[in-house]
Amino acid sequence: MNTSIVGRHIELTEPIKDYVNSSVEIFKKYNLDIISVNSIISQEEKHGKKAFSFEFTLNIANLDTVVVKQKDKDLYAAIDIAVDRVSKVLRRHHDKITGHRATKLTEVASAEIEDEIANELEKFENEIVPVRLTSYKPIDIEEALNELKASDAAFKVFYDRDDNMRVLYRMKEEGQFGLY
Repeated sequence: MNTSIVGRHIELTEPIKDYVNSSVEIFKKYNLDIISVNSIISQEEKHGKKAFSFEFTLNIANLDTVVVKQKDKDLYAAIDIAVDRVSKVLRRHHDKITGHRATKLTEVASAEIEDEIANELEKFENEIVPVRLTSYKPIDIEEALNELKASDAAFKVFYDRDDNMRVLYRMKEEGQFGLY
């Protein structure tokens, strides 16, 4: 994150720079991709009264530029109010990103199907034991056949090179195998 502080008609002292930099550090907690933060401090005098104007310009990836201007008699108060206003904008954007993630239709359908399957499995709890595939890595049919021949299993479920789920099984006749 690039930061810059510009002073117009005012001398920028180290305490002012440190205060602005510490205020900018607050923005990191929102985990947004902030590209740059520009701070402009200016002093105006009207009718014999001094007023400070503080401006934040934030460039954020995937979001328009955020600009907040604040005027006050006290410079530090203007900075604090501007920080609060920018924090509010960043919090809203962060909440929008994290809280409104779209749920895919396939996720909803798969969750409902899993609930139905779980209910069905409860009926046959003593008879059917659910087993997960040991490997989701695609393998050749020849490799699956060699693994089935080497084991005592009646069938092997695997994914082929085209990402299709296949079942290789022993037939009643010795030495023959079937493939779904």
